[in-house]
Amino acid sequence: MPPSPRLYLASTSPARLALLRSAGVEPIVLPSEVDEPAAVAFAEEAGERALAPAELVQLLATAKAYAVLAAHRDEIDGFILGGDSAFVLDGVIYGKPYTSEVARQRWELQRGRTGVLFSGHTLIDARAGGTGRVETAVAQASVSFAADITDAEIGAYIASGEPLQVAGAFTIDSLGAPFISRIEGDPSTVVGLSLPTLRNLLGAFGVPFADLWNR
Repeated sequence: MPPSPRLYLASTSPARLALLRSAGVEPIVLPSEVDEPAAVAFAEEAGERALAPAELVQLLATAKAYAVLAAHRDEIDGFILGGDSAFVLDGVIYGKPYTSEVARQRWELQRGRTGVLFSGHTLIDARAGGTGRVETAVAQASVSFAADITDAEIGAYIASGEPLQVAGAFTIDSLGAPFISRIEGDPSTVVGLSLPTLRNLLGAFGVPFADLWNR
C-alpha cells in the first residue's frame, strides 16, 4: 500500500487549521507570504475590471498555493491546499477589518441582515512523482445575523479582538457564533475551508478524504 499523502496548508489561519484537525487531518502549515492587495490589483488591472467575489477568493487561494510550492518545492511530498475567503453584503466585498472602528461599522451594517461568505480552494498535486495537476473550486454559504444584537454586545465582541483578523469581521466557530441566527450552505465554508469541497477536490485525484486522517 502506498503511504498516505500529507496535506500542506498554505495558510496561517488558526480557524482553517483547527477545522482540519477536527476532521482528523494534521496538516503541515507553510505560510504563503503573498501580497494579497498587490495580487488583486495586478489581476484587476490586467482584466480592466473589478474581480467578482468568487474570482477574488479563487485568485488568492491559487496564489497562496503556488507561492508555497515555489518556496518549498524540494521538501514537499503531498498536496498543497490554498484557501481564501471574503464576505459580501449588498454587492460589496468585505475582507478583514483590521481596526476596531471598521469592525464596528461592519457590525452596525450587517446586524439583522444576510450576506454571503465565499471561500476559494486550490489543491496542487505535489506528491513525489506527481503530475503537478491543479484542481480549484469556490464554495459559498449565506450568513444571517441576529436582528436584536445590542450595541453593548457589538462593543464586547470587538473588544475581544477576534473580529479584527477575519473576513467579514465575524466567526461562527468561536466568540461570534451566538450572534449568527442562520446559515444556509456548508458551515465549514464560513469558517474558511469547505470540508465537502476539499473531499471533492481530493476525489478528482482519486484520493479518499480518509487517506488524510493522521491524528
